[in-house]
Amino acid sequence: MNLHEFYIGKAFDAYEYFGAHLTKNGVLFRVYAPNAEKIEVIGEFNDWDGTEDEMIQDAQSGVFECVQKDAKPGMMYKYRISKHNIYQPDGIVMDRFDPYSFGSQVRPDTASVIVDLEDYHFSDEAWMKKRSKNYDLPVNIYEVHAGSWRKNEADEENGWYHYQELGKQLIPYVKEMGYTHVEFLPLTEHPADCSWGYQASGYFCPTSRYGTAKELMEMVDLFHKEGIGVIMDFVPVHFIADTYALNKFDGTALYEYSEWGTCNFNYYRGEVRSFLQSSANFWMEKFHFDGIRMDAISNAIYWQGDSSKGINEGALDFIKCMNSGLQKLHPSVMLIAEDSTNFQKVTAPVEYDGLGFDYKWDMGWMNDTLDYFRIHPYDRKFHYHKLSFSMMYFYNEHYLLPFSHDEVVHGKATILQKMWGEYDLKFQQAKTLYTYMYTHPGKKLNFMGNEIGQFREWDEEKECDWMLLDYPKHQDFHRFMKDLNHLYISEPAFFNGDYNSANFRWIEVEAVEERVYIYERMCGENHFIVVLNMSDAQYNDFEFGYDHYAVLHEVLSGERKEYGGYFEGPKEDIVAKTTGYKWWKRKFKITIPALAAIIYKVEFLPEPKEIPLPMLDEASIDIDRKRLRAEHEN
Repeated sequence: MNLHEFYIGKAFDAYEYFGAHLTKNGVLFRVYAPNAEKIEVIGEFNDWDGTEDEMIQDAQSGVFECVQKDAKPGMMYKYRISKHNIYQPDGIVMDRFDPYSFGSQVRPDTASVIVDLEDYHFSDEAWMKKRSKNYDLPVNIYEVHAGSWRKNEADEENGWYHYQELGKQLIPYVKEMGYTHVEFLPLTEHPADCSWGYQASGYFCPTSRYGTAKELMEMVDLFHKEGIGVIMDFVPVHFIADTYALNKFDGTALYEYSEWGTCNFNYYRGEVRSFLQSSANFWMEKFHFDGIRMDAISNAIYWQGDSSKGINEGALDFIKCMNSGLQKLHPSVMLIAEDSTNFQKVTAPVEYDGLGFDYKWDMGWMNDTLDYFRIHPYDRKFHYHKLSFSMMYFYNEHYLLPFSHDEVVHGKATILQKMWGEYDLKFQQAKTLYTYMYTHPGKKLNFMGNEIGQFREWDEEKECDWMLLDYPKHQDFHRFMKDLNHLYISEPAFFNGDYNSANFRWIEVEAVEERVYIYERMCGENHFIVVLNMSDAQYNDFEFGYDHYAVLHEVLSGERKEYGGYFEGPKEDIVAKTTGYKWWKRKFKITIPALAAIIYKVEFLPEPKEIPLPMLDEASIDIDRKRLRAEHEN
């Protein structure tokens, strides 16, 4: 690492310089604490007595270091920092967690742990060579909280699986269900289970709840061998206020400014920028993560996330610098923003005055869609364009459609529970909801439990309600989600050219009274028509226009018997009428069940030849005139 670049916020490899590193003479400890008067490294190797292990500052650099010859991987340590205080004659003494630690004790204990990151060698060269940002490939993300997807009965205290154990169970399930990526809620170290990792203490440290750094590497490697990408949530905006970690690390606000009971990173300090962008690079470089989903970007763009308080220019500069550097270092890694604002060019390249993300969560689509499905079917005609509005702005960014963990906690109800109506109607509409989601342009994300129709809100202390799959309704819904996932990842019309406006068009978006929507997804000759009926009435002869003579083959509908619906028997093929409809050359006439969605594949047929009218000679026309006159006179 170049120390000057660290100071000015340009370093991406600070973890190679700071922290605990193995050398031939012992372990080299190095920490940045410019306002400390004295620092000792304490740990198991010196019985937590740092008298003989005082760290030396290099000139006035703020960098303290020492080599401890008895320190070994697996040993615990802390930094004992002394700082003068005018209110305390003897000063203050603080035992601190290493900001650049690669390992830690299991909570509630807070010591850092020496880790050899070179102890594992990946075998995913083929995956790393072929991976991409997936703009024209399917991205179907299964969002997972590592501690509560399933509980480990062998761990009586916490129910946690270790990283590789979790991976071995997740991988076959994810492949069977048709997901392309797994996204883990933050795996950085954090003290409180209830924060789910979003209040972090160790930005270079995998949480020890589920094992070691080596075990996390092994898990990622397992996913890659099976062709599954791995994404991790990353929290670059705030961190825990606990005093053993970054908060007033050297006795001063070195990393932060404080508000609302948490500590926000001070992006106006170069050392903080280098710390954060080195952390993001660390997970990609050392652990081979395929994507980073950056949390709460709206709180970085605007002061306190409030646009009325103005843009945080320092934060924008940091985001641009970080993303620009990460794009150069890892051109095939996906950078994803969780941003609820309408700030422009979030997914535009930095060189075109954008923030440099590859994808942005479409929070507007998520809120509008879920609000719409809560409404009584009759009243949906008064909110008809709430469902179509997303396509008015969709091509402004590279959007990803999320039904995340945030939507199934804190009294918001689960996705299934949000649906209008009673038990059966909720399942019926949830199938329509997900059909709309998976056929709408944009990449996809679903939180664990959504796919089984969970009624209970997520609780990090309990596993998903897998026992629901003993009940027919949930079995049918689970089967539907599996088939919908596989349809999405197998048909290019639903993912190739997602961000090309030529690959989507509305066919019917004015049927307000009927509450029907029809649109087409296409990629080359691969065309699909999607029909949504958001009313509680069935339409037996619903007509809509089309500009080609074609036949529609039903591909998927939640109203089929195998998915808990009422339709059984062979799927009907629907041939276009040769007559037109409105401004369309041809038309289809279909039956649409109430509250249902149907996906059709389009097969183009040769246009039927026009039958010419017979040519009549003058004598024939004269005979016809005489006949008509006689009929009139009589």
